[in-house]
Amino acid sequence: MKPWGQSLRLLLGWRPAAMQVGAVCRCPENGDVLLITSRGTGRWVIPKGWPMEGKTLPGAAATEAWEEAGVEGHVHEAEIGRYRYDKEQDRGWSVPVEVRVFLMDAGPLRPDFPEAGQRKRRWFSPQEAAQRVVEPGLKKILLALPKGSG
Repeated sequence: MKPWGQSLRLLLGWRPAAMQVGAVCRCPENGDVLLITSRGTGRWVIPKGWPMEGKTLPGAAATEAWEEAGVEGHVHEAEIGRYRYDKEQDRGWSVPVEVRVFLMDAGPLRPDFPEAGQRKRRWFSPQEAAQRVVEPGLKKILLALPKGSG
């Protein structure tokens, strides 16, 4: 895009999406997906957050899975999809965010994770999980997972 076109889009209110990383934590035995509640609204979401200095994108997704859901496991290096949402800010406005999603073969859930007192977590089939989340792009990613074990 030409520089003047980019400037015009910014003046008209368009903002490039910020990037986050997320983990679809999947039970290797039965293929269920772990969802957690968001801290603000209590909606069902996947663990996600901002990229981290010194970590790969899959590595940052694994860290978010531990901090937000108390799960560790093997994160695949390949992205399984992307989705967009508007992240609400404390000042009442929102920022467009694109989440790059990575699949994690989840190990056992631990009770002593950093955000344990702030979130609920629950296993769902990919189809049930897709019904619980709000973001259309995340629904598509969940529905595209193979049935059964990962």
